[in-house]
Amino acid sequence: MNIIQRQIGWGMLVAFFVFVLLVVSFTISFPSVRLVDLWERNLMDIPFILFVPSVSLAIGLLFGVFSGFYWKKQFQSIDQVLHDVEEGRTFQINETGSFDEIKTAFERIRKIQKQITEQAMLSQKLANEKAEDQENRIQEIISQERNRLARELHDSVSQQLFAASMLMSAINETKAPADERETKQLRMVESMIHQSQLEMRALLLHLRPVALKGKTLQEGIEELLVELSQKVTMEINWKVEAFPLDKGVEDHLFRIIQESLSNTLRHSKANELEVLLINRDGFIILRVVDDGIGFDVEESKAGSYGMQNMYERAVEIGGTLKIVSVKNKGTRLEVKVPILKIKDEAND
Repeated sequence: MNIIQRQIGWGMLVAFFVFVLLVVSFTISFPSVRLVDLWERNLMDIPFILFVPSVSLAIGLLFGVFSGFYWKKQFQSIDQVLHDVEEGRTFQINETGSFDEIKTAFERIRKIQKQITEQAMLSQKLANEKAEDQENRIQEIISQERNRLARELHDSVSQQLFAASMLMSAINETKAPADERETKQLRMVESMIHQSQLEMRALLLHLRPVALKGKTLQEGIEELLVELSQKVTMEINWKVEAFPLDKGVEDHLFRIIQESLSNTLRHSKANELEVLLINRDGFIILRVVDDGIGFDVEESKAGSYGMQNMYERAVEIGGTLKIVSVKNKGTRLEVKVPILKIKDEAND
Protein backbone atom coordinates (compact mmCIF):
# COMPACT_ATOMS: atom_id res chain seq x y z
CA MET A 1 0.00 0.00 0.00
CA ASN A 2 1.48 3.35 -1.05
CA ILE A 3 1.24 6.61 0.83
CA ILE A 4 -1.74 7.93 -1.20
CA GLN A 5 -3.82 4.81 -0.56
CA ARG A 6 -2.91 4.90 3.11
CA GLN A 7 -3.94 8.56 3.43
CA ILE A 8 -7.23 7.88 1.61
CA GLY A 9 -7.88 5.19 4.20
CA TRP A 10 -7.26 7.72 6.95
CA GLY A 11 -9.55 10.10 5.07
CA MET A 12 -12.36 7.54 5.15
CA LEU A 13 -11.87 7.28 8.89
CA VAL A 14 -12.09 11.07 9.12
CA ALA A 15 -15.29 10.92 7.04
CA PHE A 16 -16.80 8.44 9.47
CA PHE A 17 -16.05 10.67 12.44
CA VAL A 18 -17.43 13.72 10.61
CA PHE A 19 -20.62 11.79 9.85
CA VAL A 20 -21.01 10.67 13.45
CA LEU A 21 -20.33 14.22 14.67
CA LEU A 22 -22.96 15.67 12.33
CA VAL A 23 -25.57 13.07 13.29
CA VAL A 24 -24.96 13.54 17.00
CA SER A 25 -25.02 17.34 16.65
CA PHE A 26 -28.26 17.22 14.65
CA THR A 27 -29.91 14.83 17.09
CA ILE A 28 -29.00 17.02 20.04
CA SER A 29 -30.10 20.21 18.27
CA PHE A 30 -33.39 18.80 16.90
CA PRO A 31 -34.52 15.99 19.20
CA SER A 32 -38.13 16.10 17.97
CA VAL A 33 -37.34 15.52 14.28
CA ARG A 34 -38.32 12.07 13.05
CA LEU A 35 -36.13 9.97 10.75
CA VAL A 36 -38.79 9.97 8.03
CA ASP A 37 -38.69 13.78 8.01
CA LEU A 38 -35.04 13.67 6.97
CA TRP A 39 -36.05 12.08 3.63
CA GLU A 40 -38.45 14.93 2.96
CA ARG A 41 -36.06 17.77 3.75
CA ASN A 42 -33.60 18.61 0.98
CA LEU A 43 -30.30 20.45 0.86
CA MET A 44 -29.14 21.36 -2.66
CA ASP A 45 -31.91 19.08 -4.02
CA ILE A 46 -30.48 16.14 -2.07
CA PRO A 47 -32.36 14.48 0.80
CA PHE A 48 -30.82 15.55 4.07
CA ILE A 49 -30.25 11.97 5.17
CA LEU A 50 -28.12 11.39 2.02
CA PHE A 51 -26.49 14.81 2.03
CA VAL A 52 -24.78 14.32 5.40
CA PRO A 53 -22.94 11.06 4.57
CA SER A 54 -22.12 12.36 1.07
CA VAL A 55 -20.54 15.50 2.48
CA SER A 56 -18.67 13.45 5.08
CA LEU A 57 -17.39 11.07 2.41
CA ALA A 58 -16.31 13.96 0.16
CA ILE A 59 -14.47 15.66 3.01
CA GLY A 60 -12.69 12.44 3.93
CA LEU A 61 -11.78 11.67 0.31
CA LEU A 62 -10.41 15.15 -0.35
CA PHE A 63 -8.46 15.04 2.89
CA GLY A 64 -6.97 11.66 1.98
CA VAL A 65 -6.03 12.58 -1.61
CA PHE A 66 -4.49 15.97 -0.83
CA SER A 67 -2.64 14.78 2.25
CA GLY A 68 -1.48 11.69 0.34
CA PHE A 69 0.02 13.73 -2.50
CA TYR A 70 1.55 16.15 -0.01
CA TRP A 71 3.31 13.43 1.96
CA LYS A 72 4.32 11.62 -1.22
CA LYS A 73 6.05 14.79 -2.42
CA GLN A 74 7.79 15.21 0.94
CA PHE A 75 9.05 11.61 0.99
CA GLN A 76 10.16 11.84 -2.64
CA SER A 77 12.17 14.95 -1.79
CA ILE A 78 13.84 13.20 1.12
CA ASP A 79 14.50 10.08 -0.97
CA GLN A 80 16.05 12.13 -3.78
CA VAL A 81 18.28 14.02 -1.37
CA LEU A 82 19.42 10.78 0.29
CA HIS A 83 20.12 9.26 -3.12
CA ASP A 84 22.24 12.26 -4.10
CA VAL A 85 24.16 12.04 -0.82
CA GLU A 86 24.67 8.30 -1.39
CA GLU A 87 26.09 9.00 -4.86
CA GLY A 88 28.54 11.51 -3.41
CA ARG A 89 27.08 14.63 -5.01
CA THR A 90 27.72 17.85 -3.12
CA PHE A 91 25.20 20.70 -3.37
CA GLN A 92 23.02 22.96 -1.26
CA ILE A 93 19.72 21.36 -0.20
CA ASN A 94 16.95 23.87 -0.87
CA GLU A 95 13.91 21.67 -0.12
CA THR A 96 12.16 22.43 3.15
CA GLY A 97 8.95 21.09 4.64
CA SER A 98 6.14 22.92 6.37
CA PHE A 99 6.44 20.73 9.48
CA ASP A 100 9.16 20.96 12.08
CA GLU A 101 9.84 17.23 11.74
CA ILE A 102 10.51 17.58 7.99
CA LYS A 103 12.75 20.59 8.55
CA THR A 104 14.65 18.63 11.21
CA ALA A 105 15.11 15.70 8.81
CA PHE A 106 16.55 17.97 6.10
CA GLU A 107 18.81 19.64 8.64
CA ARG A 108 20.19 16.26 9.69
CA ILE A 109 20.73 15.34 6.04
CA ARG A 110 22.71 18.56 5.62
CA LYS A 111 24.89 17.61 8.58
CA ILE A 112 25.42 14.07 7.25
CA GLN A 113 26.28 15.46 3.82
CA LYS A 114 28.79 17.84 5.38
CA GLN A 115 30.37 15.03 7.41
CA ILE A 116 30.69 12.78 4.34
CA THR A 117 32.28 15.60 2.35
CA GLU A 118 34.72 16.39 5.15
CA GLN A 119 35.63 12.71 5.49
CA ALA A 120 36.22 12.40 1.74
CA MET A 121 38.39 15.53 1.78
CA LEU A 122 40.33 14.20 4.77
CA SER A 123 40.77 10.82 3.06
CA GLN A 124 42.17 12.51 -0.04
CA LYS A 125 44.46 14.68 2.05
CA LEU A 126 45.75 11.66 3.99
CA ALA A 127 46.17 9.77 0.73
CA ASN A 128 48.25 12.66 -0.63
CA GLU A 129 50.48 12.68 2.43
CA LYS A 130 50.75 8.90 2.51
CA ALA A 131 51.59 8.68 -1.19
CA GLU A 132 54.28 11.34 -0.94
CA ASP A 133 55.82 9.77 2.16
CA GLN A 134 55.80 6.25 0.74
CA GLU A 135 57.17 7.37 -2.58
CA ASN A 136 60.05 9.18 -0.91
CA ARG A 137 60.91 6.14 1.21
CA ILE A 138 60.56 3.34 -1.33
CA GLN A 139 61.51 5.10 -4.55
CA GLU A 140 65.22 4.93 -3.78
CA ILE A 141 64.99 1.25 -2.79
CA ILE A 142 63.09 0.36 -5.97
CA SER A 143 65.54 2.34 -8.08
CA GLN A 144 68.54 0.61 -6.53
CA GLU A 145 67.03 -2.86 -6.93
CA ARG A 146 66.04 -2.30 -10.54
CA ASN A 147 69.44 -0.91 -11.37
CA ARG A 148 71.08 -3.91 -9.71
CA LEU A 149 68.96 -6.36 -11.72
CA ALA A 150 69.57 -4.41 -14.93
CA ARG A 151 73.31 -4.38 -14.30
CA GLU A 152 73.45 -8.12 -13.60
CA LEU A 153 71.42 -8.96 -16.69
CA HIS A 154 73.57 -6.67 -18.80
CA ASP A 155 76.80 -8.16 -17.48
CA SER A 156 75.67 -11.76 -17.90
CA VAL A 157 72.80 -12.60 -20.24
CA SER A 158 73.14 -9.54 -22.46
CA GLN A 159 76.86 -10.08 -22.96
CA GLN A 160 76.33 -13.75 -23.74
CA LEU A 161 73.67 -12.91 -26.30
CA PHE A 162 76.01 -10.35 -27.86
CA ALA A 163 78.79 -12.94 -28.06
CA ALA A 164 76.44 -15.51 -29.58
CA SER A 165 75.25 -12.97 -32.13
CA MET A 166 78.80 -12.10 -33.14
CA LEU A 167 79.69 -15.79 -33.39
CA MET A 168 76.71 -16.60 -35.59
CA SER A 169 77.46 -13.61 -37.83
CA ALA A 170 81.05 -14.81 -38.24
CA ILE A 171 79.92 -18.36 -39.01
CA ASN A 172 77.45 -17.20 -41.64
CA GLU A 173 80.02 -14.91 -43.29
CA THR A 174 82.94 -17.39 -43.34
CA LYS A 175 81.03 -20.61 -43.95
CA ALA A 176 81.41 -22.04 -47.44
CA PRO A 177 78.25 -22.33 -49.51
CA ALA A 178 76.41 -25.46 -48.52
CA ASP A 179 73.00 -26.87 -48.27
CA GLU A 180 70.36 -24.14 -48.70
CA ARG A 181 68.31 -25.65 -45.89
CA GLU A 182 71.27 -25.50 -43.49
CA THR A 183 72.03 -21.92 -44.47
CA LYS A 184 68.40 -20.94 -43.87
CA GLN A 185 68.45 -22.54 -40.42
CA LEU A 186 71.66 -20.71 -39.47
CA ARG A 187 70.15 -17.42 -40.60
CA MET A 188 67.06 -18.20 -38.54
CA VAL A 189 69.20 -18.86 -35.44
CA GLU A 190 71.01 -15.56 -36.00
CA SER A 191 67.67 -13.77 -36.34
CA MET A 192 66.36 -15.35 -33.14
CA ILE A 193 69.48 -14.28 -31.23
CA HIS A 194 69.09 -10.77 -32.60
CA GLN A 195 65.44 -10.69 -31.53
CA SER A 196 66.44 -11.91 -28.06
CA GLN A 197 68.89 -9.02 -27.86
CA LEU A 198 66.08 -6.59 -28.66
CA GLU A 199 63.87 -8.17 -26.00
CA MET A 200 66.70 -7.96 -23.48
CA ARG A 201 67.24 -4.28 -24.25
CA ALA A 202 63.52 -3.68 -23.76
CA LEU A 203 63.65 -5.55 -20.46
CA LEU A 204 66.64 -3.52 -19.29
CA LEU A 205 64.79 -0.31 -20.13
CA HIS A 206 61.72 -1.59 -18.30
CA LEU A 207 63.77 -2.35 -15.19
CA ARG A 208 64.86 1.25 -14.90
CA PRO A 209 62.91 3.16 -12.25
CA VAL A 210 59.52 4.11 -13.69
CA ALA A 211 57.26 6.24 -11.53
CA LEU A 212 54.46 8.75 -12.00
CA LYS A 213 56.52 11.40 -10.23
CA GLY A 214 57.30 14.24 -12.61
CA LYS A 215 54.43 13.28 -14.92
CA THR A 216 50.71 13.81 -14.79
CA LEU A 217 48.28 10.92 -14.54
CA GLN A 218 47.29 11.46 -18.15
CA GLU A 219 50.90 11.30 -19.34
CA GLY A 220 51.55 8.18 -17.29
CA ILE A 221 48.47 6.38 -18.65
CA GLU A 222 49.23 7.28 -22.26
CA GLU A 223 52.86 6.19 -21.91
CA LEU A 224 51.75 2.90 -20.33
CA LEU A 225 49.17 2.20 -23.04
CA VAL A 226 51.51 3.12 -25.90
CA GLU A 227 54.16 0.77 -24.53
CA LEU A 228 51.57 -1.97 -24.00
CA SER A 229 50.10 -1.63 -27.49
CA GLN A 230 53.55 -2.22 -28.99
CA LYS A 231 53.99 -5.51 -27.15
CA VAL A 232 50.60 -7.22 -27.40
CA THR A 233 48.30 -8.14 -30.27
CA MET A 234 45.25 -6.81 -28.43
CA GLU A 235 43.63 -3.72 -29.98
CA ILE A 236 43.87 -0.92 -27.43
CA ASN A 237 41.90 2.34 -27.66
CA TRP A 238 41.90 5.13 -25.12
CA LYS A 239 40.52 8.57 -24.40
CA VAL A 240 42.39 10.49 -21.72
CA GLU A 241 41.41 14.07 -20.94
CA ALA A 242 43.86 16.51 -19.38
CA PHE A 243 42.86 18.08 -16.05
CA PRO A 244 44.74 18.77 -12.80
CA LEU A 245 44.55 16.32 -9.91
CA ASP A 246 46.06 15.98 -6.45
CA LYS A 247 49.14 13.81 -6.20
CA GLY A 248 47.51 11.22 -3.95
CA VAL A 249 44.51 10.82 -6.25
CA GLU A 250 46.77 10.49 -9.30
CA ASP A 251 48.91 7.86 -7.62
CA HIS A 252 45.95 5.72 -6.54
CA LEU A 253 44.21 5.92 -9.93
CA PHE A 254 47.46 5.01 -11.71
CA ARG A 255 47.91 1.95 -9.47
CA ILE A 256 44.29 0.94 -10.07
CA ILE A 257 44.67 1.07 -13.84
CA GLN A 258 47.96 -0.85 -13.65
CA GLU A 259 46.28 -3.60 -11.64
CA SER A 260 43.27 -3.62 -13.97
CA LEU A 261 45.44 -3.90 -17.10
CA SER A 262 47.49 -6.64 -15.47
CA ASN A 263 44.34 -8.63 -14.73
CA THR A 264 43.08 -8.09 -18.26
CA LEU A 265 46.30 -9.32 -19.85
CA ARG A 266 46.56 -12.37 -17.60
CA HIS A 267 42.97 -13.56 -17.46
CA SER A 268 40.58 -11.95 -19.94
CA LYS A 269 41.73 -13.40 -23.30
CA ALA A 270 40.31 -10.21 -24.81
CA ASN A 271 40.75 -8.93 -28.35
CA GLU A 272 39.86 -5.31 -27.60
CA LEU A 273 40.54 -3.02 -24.66
CA GLU A 274 39.18 0.48 -24.06
CA VAL A 275 40.42 2.92 -21.42
CA LEU A 276 38.62 6.15 -20.52
CA LEU A 277 39.66 8.93 -18.14
CA ILE A 278 37.36 11.96 -18.07
CA ASN A 279 36.09 14.72 -15.79
CA ARG A 280 32.29 14.96 -15.76
CA ASP A 281 29.86 16.69 -13.37
CA GLY A 282 32.40 17.04 -10.58
CA PHE A 283 33.61 13.45 -10.82
CA ILE A 284 36.77 11.81 -12.11
CA ILE A 285 35.68 8.77 -14.10
CA LEU A 286 38.16 6.00 -14.90
CA ARG A 287 36.75 3.18 -17.01
CA VAL A 288 38.43 0.03 -18.36
CA VAL A 289 36.38 -2.20 -20.69
CA ASP A 290 37.38 -5.42 -22.45
CA ASP A 291 35.57 -8.02 -24.57
CA GLY A 292 37.12 -11.04 -22.84
CA ILE A 293 35.70 -14.17 -21.26
CA GLY A 294 34.47 -12.42 -18.10
CA PHE A 295 34.33 -13.86 -14.59
CA ASP A 296 32.23 -14.15 -11.43
CA VAL A 297 32.78 -10.83 -9.65
CA GLU A 298 31.55 -11.94 -6.20
CA GLU A 299 33.61 -15.12 -6.24
CA SER A 300 36.75 -13.36 -7.41
CA LYS A 301 36.30 -10.47 -4.95
CA ALA A 302 36.61 -12.82 -1.98
CA GLY A 303 39.84 -14.46 -3.11
CA SER A 304 41.61 -11.84 -5.21
CA TYR A 305 44.21 -9.65 -3.52
CA GLY A 306 44.42 -7.46 -6.63
CA MET A 307 40.68 -6.69 -6.67
CA GLN A 308 40.63 -6.02 -2.94
CA ASN A 309 43.59 -3.68 -3.37
CA MET A 310 41.75 -1.74 -6.10
CA TYR A 311 38.63 -1.40 -3.92
CA GLU A 312 40.72 -0.15 -1.00
CA ARG A 313 42.58 2.38 -3.15
CA ALA A 314 39.28 3.75 -4.48
CA VAL A 315 37.86 4.11 -0.95
CA GLU A 316 41.04 5.82 0.31
CA ILE A 317 40.48 8.73 -2.09
CA GLY A 318 36.74 8.98 -1.31
CA GLY A 319 35.65 7.21 -4.49
CA THR A 320 33.72 4.11 -5.53
CA LEU A 321 34.73 1.18 -7.70
CA LYS A 322 32.22 -0.95 -9.59
CA ILE A 323 32.99 -4.05 -11.65
CA VAL A 324 30.44 -5.61 -13.99
CA SER A 325 31.41 -8.81 -15.77
CA VAL A 326 29.40 -11.14 -18.01
CA LYS A 327 30.65 -14.57 -19.01
CA ASN A 328 31.90 -14.57 -22.62
CA LYS A 329 30.85 -10.93 -23.00
CA GLY A 330 33.56 -8.99 -21.22
CA THR A 331 34.28 -6.92 -18.15
CA ARG A 332 33.75 -3.28 -17.25
CA LEU A 333 35.56 -1.57 -14.38
CA GLU A 334 34.58 1.96 -13.38
CA VAL A 335 36.03 4.21 -10.70
CA LYS A 336 34.25 7.45 -9.73
CA VAL A 337 36.02 9.95 -7.49
CA PRO A 338 34.49 13.29 -6.44
CA ILE A 339 36.71 16.28 -7.14
CA LEU A 340 37.12 18.13 -3.86
CA LYS A 341 39.28 21.15 -3.19
CA ILE A 342 41.37 20.54 -0.10
CA LYS A 343 42.00 23.70 1.89
CA ASP A 344 45.31 23.89 3.73
CA GLU A 345 44.91 24.77 7.39
CA ALA A 346 46.70 27.94 8.24
CA ASN A 347 47.71 26.78 11.71
CA ASP A 348 49.31 23.49 10.62
